[in-house]
Parts: sequence; structure tokens; C-alpha cells
Amino acid sequence: MRIVMKFGGTSVGSADAIRHVARIVADSHREHEVVVVVSAMNAPDLRTTDTLIAAAKAAAAGNGEATGDVAPRLLDLHLQAAAELATPEECAALEPELRAMLAYLSNLSHSIAVLGELTPRALDLFSGLGERLNARLIAAALRSAGLAAEAVDATRLIVTDEHYGSAAPLMDETRATSRAVLEPMLAQKIVPVVTGFIGATKAGVPTTLGRGGSDYTCGILGAVLEAKEVWFWKEVDGVLTANPKVVPEARTLPRLSYNEMGEMAYYGANVLHPKTVRPLVQAKIPIRIRNTFNPAHPGTIINGTDMPGTARAVTAINDASLITVGGPGMLGLTGVAARIFGAVARVGANTLLITQASSEQSVCLAVPRAEAAAAVTALRAELAADLSSHNVEHVEVLDQVVIIAVVGSGMRGTPGIAGRVFGALGNVGINIIAIAQGSTENNISLVVAASDGDDAVRAIHHSFDL
Repeated sequence: MRIVMKFGGTSVGSADAIRHVARIVADSHREHEVVVVVSAMNAPDLRTTDTLIAAAKAAAAGNGEATGDVAPRLLDLHLQAAAELATPEECAALEPELRAMLAYLSNLSHSIAVLGELTPRALDLFSGLGERLNARLIAAALRSAGLAAEAVDATRLIVTDEHYGSAAPLMDETRATSRAVLEPMLAQKIVPVVTGFIGATKAGVPTTLGRGGSDYTCGILGAVLEAKEVWFWKEVDGVLTANPKVVPEARTLPRLSYNEMGEMAYYGANVLHPKTVRPLVQAKIPIRIRNTFNPAHPGTIINGTDMPGTARAVTAINDASLITVGGPGMLGLTGVAARIFGAVARVGANTLLITQASSEQSVCLAVPRAEAAAAVTALRAELAADLSSHNVEHVEVLDQVVIIAVVGSGMRGTPGIAGRVFGALGNVGINIIAIAQGSTENNISLVVAASDGDDAVRAIHHSFDL
């Protein structure tokens, strides 16, 4: 079957890790058509993308030598790995190619320093280079391991709009270009090693796909190539029932629904971001999360099937703040909720949770703690007249809270779930500050003090015997 698989983060962070990748690809290639998507190489002491972005910003501040300073380190990182993974002939061919790419960026640094400006378009050139370097390294490693492999820049495949820094794919154009480039390679049993994170406009100008960009690349290609499955290789055995650092007995979930994945990702679990796999969800293509360093483990499969049972997992968002806008005069005050959310949105604060009593006398919303001060200032400005007239009596903030989410599609229509959650917390003396539940009943979210967050996760996990 046709599989698109993505390796990122720790999975491509060293020569030893890439060796694991080569074995996985070789094993898969014996039975399947395989397209590989890779992230930038991130060694413990040198995170490629972060280093490149820092160099671009230093150039904008006037240091035209910034990239020239980091280029030798990046070149050495990749060539040292190549020396362990690839034949001398492959290394000899790889080195001038990497040098040319880094030299181009060094020249661009000088131009940015002269202009004193770093445009989003120029920043995309910098931040996407790590994937281009690593795709060539990994393709050389695969060829040295006996596989036919070829590095492919996703600028040839993924056509995007011109929203530099967070471009959106144009799916019809991307389907045509990706099939034209990749399907002949697959027919010849060549493994394409595709750069994650990057694309290009219709005019061929490089772009990046924003947060989770390499995962997004994999999702896009899986959809347009009509893959049978898409595999995301990470450093864990799949999706866990809770954070194992908080709940040591947390176990791997063999299956999740798309809805459960979305809820867990939103509420802090180390799961694929819903945006990055939206093309796969729309095409109903199954997703697997597997462990690069334990490939025998089947991992977690994510598809459209709701699983039996009730709660499946407990996740948490730390470092949140809870803002409450209240007062008896809010009852019947037309449009006040829209004004509240509009004020928060205007300062770019991300609303994580909303709850409102039916009396309409208070509205609570949780935001990241780093964004709380700006949100409160905006709310007080927006509601200044209402505060003066005492229609709104207070805008208060609890600075350190944790949002706990209990997730499971099987909770829908099952009596007593909320009671079990609240009882579990009551039994260990944890006070619930706020509660929210959507009409889909896929999750129950509640807010507790930051000091109670870990105990709350453990209590709920134990109560449902997850």
C-alpha cells in the first residue's frame, strides 16, 4: 500500500537516530510504496531552525556575518552525520551541495544587514533551509543503505498562497504538481525524501507552512497522493492516556477517533495539531503515531471510528489564567459577550475555555498566562463605561490556574461521567473553579488552581482506571 511517513524532532536529530530511520524506511519499502517527509536536524546543542531564525534576526539588526558565523557549525553537523551514515562517494557529492546552500544564505544575510529589514518572505528562506539540508543528508544515507532515494524540495510539490510565515496550501494545484513529480518516482521504486515545512507560491517563491509545518506537509501529501495510511514517527509509543511524567502508569491508547485527537491536541497532549492533519481527516485517511526507537510497537491508530468506553485520556494546559467579567447589571446587557470576546481577540490573546452562567451575570474565559495582562487591560478599556455605571462591577483575574480536560467520544450520552470526575476531585480535596462542556460531550473541561493540577490529573486517571 502507499504510505506517507514523517520523521521529525528527535527522530532525525543525530546520526544514530537517522540510522533508525533508514532501517524503518528499508523495512517498509519491501512491502509498500513509501514517501518520506523530514524535519530539520535538531542536535541537543544545535537546533537548526532556531539557529537560522536567530541569524536572520541578527542580520536585520546589522550583523551581516551572523549566518557566516553559524554556517560552519551547521555544515559540520550534517557532514559529521554523513561521515557515519553515507559512503565516501555520497559524502563527496553532498558537501558542495550543502556548502552552496549555506553560502547563498550568507550572501542574503549581508543584503538584509544593509537594508536593516527582515521581510516575512526573506525569513521563510532562512527558516526552511534546515529541512533542505537534512533531506539531502537522509537521501544520501538511504542510498548508502542500498535504497534508491532522492531528495525532493517541497517547493516543487506544495503550491501555497502568499501568506509568508504561515502559508496555506492550494490543494488542487498541489495535487497536480505532487502527483506529477512523485508518482513516476514511486513507479520506479525510488523513495522520495521530501522537505517538510516549506512550499512555494504559484510564482515559485518559497514559503513556510507555520506551526507544525512538517506535520502539515505530511498531511497534505498523504491526502493528494491518496495514501492508504499516514505514519508520524516520534519518540513515544503512541498517544498516552496522560502525561507519563505526571502519571507514571499512563498507557498507550491503541485507537483514537479524529474528534478525540482534536480535543487532546487542543488541551495540551502531545498529539498532532488538528490543522496539520485536516487534509487527512477530510479524506478519511487513517493516521498512525509510532516510535522511531521502538518500531515493533504498533503505536496508536487514529481514524473516524468512535471507540467504546467512556473517558479515554486526561490532559492539561498549564500556565493559564482565568478572567472573570461580572456584575448584576450584565443581565440582559445586549452584546456584552461579543464585546468581551472582541476585546480579547484584538490583543491577540488565545481563548482556551469559556463558561457563562445562565443568569448572564458573569462570563469566565481562560487565556495563556503570558497573555492575561493584555487581555485584562483591553477588557477594562472596552467596558469602561459599563464599569462606571456599575452594569459591570469587576474584571478579575486568577493568575495561576490549570485547565484539565477529560476526553472520550464514548462519554456522549453516558450518565454519571461528570459526577465521577467531580467526585474524584472531591475525594482528594481539590476545588473546581470553573467547568465547561461542549454539546458534543467529547470532553469535560475544568479549571483548578495551578498547585492542584498534577493531583487532579492523577485522581481522574485513577478514577476511570485509564
